[in-house]
Amino acid sequence: MAKQYIILDTETTGANEEDRIIQLGYMVLGAKEIEVHNDFCSSEVPIKFGAMEVHNITPEMIEGKPPCTQTQAYKRLQELNDESNYLIIHNAPFDLGMLGKEGFSPKMKIIDTLRVAKHIFDDEEAHRLQYFRYKFGIYKEEDAEAKKLGIEVKAHDAIGDVLVLKLFLTHLRGAIEKRFPSENAVEKMVALTKEPIFVKSFRFGKYKGKTLQEVAASDAGYLRWMLSSMENIDEDLRYSINRVLND
Repeated sequence: MAKQYIILDTETTGANEEDRIIQLGYMVLGAKEIEVHNDFCSSEVPIKFGAMEVHNITPEMIEGKPPCTQTQAYKRLQELNDESNYLIIHNAPFDLGMLGKEGFSPKMKIIDTLRVAKHIFDDEEAHRLQYFRYKFGIYKEEDAEAKKLGIEVKAHDAIGDVLVLKLFLTHLRGAIEKRFPSENAVEKMVALTKEPIFVKSFRFGKYKGKTLQEVAASDAGYLRWMLSSMENIDEDLRYSINRVLND
């Protein structure tokens, strides 16, 4: 069976533990024709106003819709959930966490384009999908692509973000092929998703804007204190601090 690539995004009632999926959108690439799935679904959890502000999905839009697990999109995703396929998401832990609440356990190889972008475009000021949409001029291409696929593009809409991610993948893959010319770009993205990211500088606290190397040279004790005392420290930052302290 040919490998298939599922580019996926969700919209949810919010970002807390109790929140649930209210839109599941994805494209399936790898066959002659691209599959497009985009289903709204109901939830017993009310949509938070902050979430509505982002994705513009109102209670009226999901009224009478089936729950996520009963949508055609979810059922097809389960059919595609095979170790030979690839699941591509920007900030995968969030969407996979939401899908997990619906009983979905991924068997596919995971590509988190957010983590890959942090590895490859490490000097960029941001790594949000909308940032790259403007950085690479994707907004100029998306209308034609959307028309070809018969979808409507909206910012922070699941299927709209999937379309942007599809176009961003071209730029990401090109950058990977340039940096790692002897490696398979797709498998490299899978590998980079699993690799820790080296955080170059602080984005918070008293050393905001300073590089980790600078802080290691001037106040290594502070970095050691962070490792021993900050229980919720990001794993990438923990890896980076250990690296600079041991260099």
